[in-house]
Amino acid sequence: MLELALKGSKRYYGWIAFLLVLIGIGSIAYLNQILVGLKITGMSRDVSWGFYISQLTYLVGLAASGVMIVLPNYFHSYKSNKHMVIFGEFMAIAACIMCMLFVAVDVGQPTRMLNVILHPTPNSILFWDMTVLMGYLFLNLLVGWTCLQADRVHLPHPQWLKPFIYISILWAFSIHTVTAFLYQGLPGRHYWLTAILAARFLASAFCSGPAILLLVLMITEKVTTFKMAKNALSTLVKIIMYAMCINMFFFMLEIFTSFYSNIPGHMHPILYLFAHADPGLVALMWTFLTFAAISITLLVTPRFRNNLKLLPYTLVILVIATWLDKGLGLLIGGFNPTPFETVTPYWPTAQELLVSMMVYAIGALIVTVLFKIATSVKEEVGHSQRMACGCSTEDACDCTEEEAPAEA
Repeated sequence: MLELALKGSKRYYGWIAFLLVLIGIGSIAYLNQILVGLKITGMSRDVSWGFYISQLTYLVGLAASGVMIVLPNYFHSYKSNKHMVIFGEFMAIAACIMCMLFVAVDVGQPTRMLNVILHPTPNSILFWDMTVLMGYLFLNLLVGWTCLQADRVHLPHPQWLKPFIYISILWAFSIHTVTAFLYQGLPGRHYWLTAILAARFLASAFCSGPAILLLVLMITEKVTTFKMAKNALSTLVKIIMYAMCINMFFFMLEIFTSFYSNIPGHMHPILYLFAHADPGLVALMWTFLTFAAISITLLVTPRFRNNLKLLPYTLVILVIATWLDKGLGLLIGGFNPTPFETVTPYWPTAQELLVSMMVYAIGALIVTVLFKIATSVKEEVGHSQRMACGCSTEDACDCTEEEAPAEA
């Protein structure tokens, strides 16, 4: 099926060329990091994790979020999103690869990654984080590619694949849980020292990840004949709404616990982020709260939630809010103030951002290629029409696009 990725319009090849240019620019910055070392970043002795690890944290959530499409289909026989499952699995593949690339750039020299394999350390949470990420990558590659091949030749999905599908669903929860353990296992970092950090991570993942997937699928609809089933879209938006509400509820629990208990170690990071940090960072953190409130308001109001023209903007606002919280503020708040009640300001350098751009561009390239293959196969077998009409693979489907069910 790889040959399907080589067939496309000028716009498709232009997008591929643009991503390759971004990868090339970022590669120059990464080559400089290999030659000079991590001193090109904003990290220091007191801030030993930086933008790379924070992006790993955010992207693990994107990988885990695919379960929000897979789980209803296989655990609850919700067949409306059956043809969207492959896109969730392919998004998870790209996210897992980006996560491992961010670990590779964070350790400085790429050869150090071999230490994880050649010298395994079961007492290290990072070792288990890499293990579950590689396992989840393998499961999604196996399940996604096998199912797509079966669809292309009009065969049912093989029965031997079901155990791997169920394992992947449970595995999705484990990858973000283990990532949370990376943080909450450090007793000197009060902002991370909370029993519900894993729950916060999962809630954030299950709103931001599906939101990113929906945005990518909306773009895919614009440039291909692929169509999402409207009832499946409506259900997924409701899942995003509930997850975002739970995510912010957990955040407010942290605020209450920190200030009602009056424990200085728990209050200082929050005060730093929202009041005492650099004005730019303070503004971004208040932007997070504002955007979170706006996105929840738009999602819980049926008139706004069901407005397909407004929905993309709502999802973008939600993604920005969750990224500012977990992809930026979580790490900086954990390291500042330090256990010695000092402040070591951290901000990613230009070269750090360029290397991160390279990793994101690689992920976008993988998503583009995989989605191109998936949409081409679904066009071949007529699944795009079935998805728009809400028909299953097995049933006859003779409705037109105008007759497709309206969203709930």
